[in-house]
Amino acid sequence: MTTAHPNRTARTAAIMVAVMAAFASPALSLTAAEVNAVTFAERNAAVAPGASPFIVKAQVLLSRRSVSPGVIDGVDGENFRKAVAQFRRQARLPDGEEVDELAWLSLGGDAANDVIAEYTLTEKDAAYDFADEIPRDYARQAKMKRLSYTSPQEMLGERFHMSETLLAALNPRQSFSEAGSRIAVASGLRSPEKGAALRIDAIKSTGMVLVFGADDRLLASYPATIGSEDTPSPSGEYAIERIARNPNYTYDPEKNFQQGKNTETLTLPPGPNGPVGTVWIALSKPTFGIHGTPEPAKVSKTSSHGCIRLTNWDAEELADLVKPGVAVRFLD
Repeated sequence: MTTAHPNRTARTAAIMVAVMAAFASPALSLTAAEVNAVTFAERNAAVAPGASPFIVKAQVLLSRRSVSPGVIDGVDGENFRKAVAQFRRQARLPDGEEVDELAWLSLGGDAANDVIAEYTLTEKDAAYDFADEIPRDYARQAKMKRLSYTSPQEMLGERFHMSETLLAALNPRQSFSEAGSRIAVASGLRSPEKGAALRIDAIKSTGMVLVFGADDRLLASYPATIGSEDTPSPSGEYAIERIARNPNYTYDPEKNFQQGKNTETLTLPPGPNGPVGTVWIALSKPTFGIHGTPEPAKVSKTSSHGCIRLTNWDAEELADLVKPGVAVRFLD
């Protein structure tokens, strides 16, 4: 039997670690300049693996109009296409879910040069008390003080409506933990007309929530998870009863659903990683509401327990738009 030389073995192991690290992280970083400058003619360019500068730019421009693409990730996915289709309807463009040249120009794609902006991490960011982990079992969650973010990447991704993968691609080798550090982030923030909503339509067939104001003007649209086959959402019209920000969550297996082996009522603490995220908008039908989620990338792609689930940031914007008494219609 031949024994490998220890130094050679160590050297080989080091090379393998370096190779694996190279494949585990984006091979090429994505810069703010590349995204801000991309034009329609460059729509097929892909700089970072899995991320298109063109799609990142389009997603940010849609988000600014409150036509939410869900998570800004630079990927041509279902929620992005639903947002494009909705924007085309609003802009009175031919139906479709593609960003063709007409849609791109209507979004101001070639002219926009600020969709990725610089953000400086604050002392408050650096001092955030992150959770080590969020257990799946509700009984264990109920014992925690807060269902907080688990990392700076998760916190910043949600704040700027973007995936952690895109955040990493824009900021290679960044730890996101030191106050004063400057990072590149998606600049898709919105300015909703507070209290302007008069009606919400939850469309089950498309997994979309549409928000209407005066004269039936569309104020916002969001991808949503609306019930499931086992626990379908109701039909008909209801009304918003109350809005709770940073809510705790009461788990009652007799009224809600069975989670794991938990058979007793539990009160889970608040936090962005709680079952209803950062907002709960209660409806006049008991136990039903519109709320956020700890898993924004799964919105409209997995089932809910009868409620309407949005990303935390979309739920927060909706909470600004509505007030008690606003009608919520469940449509097939």
